[in-house]
Amino acid sequence: MAELDDDELLGALGIELTPLKASSRTPREERIIAGFEDILRFYQAHGRAPQHGEAGDIFERLYAVRLDQLRKLPEALTLLAELDTPGLLEGAKHTSTDVDALDEDALLAELGLGTEATNDDITVLRHVRPSVDRQAAEVVADRTPCEDFERFQPLFEQVERELQSGARKALPFGRDASVFNGNYFILGGQLAYVAEVGDPIKAPNGESDARLRVIYANGTESNLLRRSLQRALYKDETGRRLSDPDMGPLFGGEAEPDDIESGMIYVLRSKSNHPFVVEHRELIHKIGVTGGKVEARIAGADKDATYLLADVEVVATYKLHNLNRTRLENIFHRLFGAAQLDLMIEDRFGNPVKPREWFLVPLHVIDEAVCRLLDGTITDMVYDPATARLQAP
Repeated sequence: MAELDDDELLGALGIELTPLKASSRTPREERIIAGFEDILRFYQAHGRAPQHGEAGDIFERLYAVRLDQLRKLPEALTLLAELDTPGLLEGAKHTSTDVDALDEDALLAELGLGTEATNDDITVLRHVRPSVDRQAAEVVADRTPCEDFERFQPLFEQVERELQSGARKALPFGRDASVFNGNYFILGGQLAYVAEVGDPIKAPNGESDARLRVIYANGTESNLLRRSLQRALYKDETGRRLSDPDMGPLFGGEAEPDDIESGMIYVLRSKSNHPFVVEHRELIHKIGVTGGKVEARIAGADKDATYLLADVEVVATYKLHNLNRTRLENIFHRLFGAAQLDLMIEDRFGNPVKPREWFLVPLHVIDEAVCRLLDGTITDMVYDPATARLQAP
């Protein structure tokens, strides 16, 4: 028997080959169909069309906006007629002036997802993940490794100790929805620290917003909008705000193991010839607490990486009585943590060292902070590096 080629063999088996038709749809039409298929899947899962409103999932709101736009698009009504068996495109157009009815790009922006293209076609699926069941906390922004996490790790360790001791409390998010520099939250089971708050920007609905740098305890970070973080915390049933640490008996009261009868808060300025220090010398200060003499603490500073391997000058001292040294130092680190000096130097042996307790804070702000320690109002303040001021949260 003669050997059959593939086509002859298939013919002998009764299988008829039909040439594949090349798609005649344009890329735009393909995107319109793909976008509408997402809406159909939502309808099949929930038995209704996606709706606007704060109570809805962020993707439901996005699909609701998309559906509104598709209803206004003549070419979409024709193209999707066969797919639209539920009659979704025949529904009444959404005319509410609800501020949450944002366009799709605005919703993506609130999720912390930028759009690379300038095309404002609402059917283009830019960066949108397909599953509507993912938690908002997973999509507010892509988390990336935090390159300078060593700066923040001590802060997280301290916060965990304060939670265990009861100095801080984890409060349900919602009663206070503010987000400021230096705030701590629990999001998706992870400690989150707001390390930076960018300049104010106007959201598409006219409200004020800002871009944040948020550091997580697992060594990652994200760059997202403040309103995105707030929405994620609202939607996370375990989302929490951490209270500021309880100052406790900083002054007076019953003695504690780490209390000292009298002590000194001291502020130092470096004489280092490092270019960055030279340029910002009047702004860079080290804040410390000692129960002894300041002179003894700074002896040999030029040989100690803690003091930037340079001599220092004492620019301010504040004598206090019956203070708790650990709590006092923690308050300064909490208050000025976002303004901590980010500077790497080599010690005498050539090993890289990043000194702590140096902050880019004007002297008059430190003086105000000490005054607020004395009158007990320090817990009502946060430090804003952008304006170099203490302000109420």
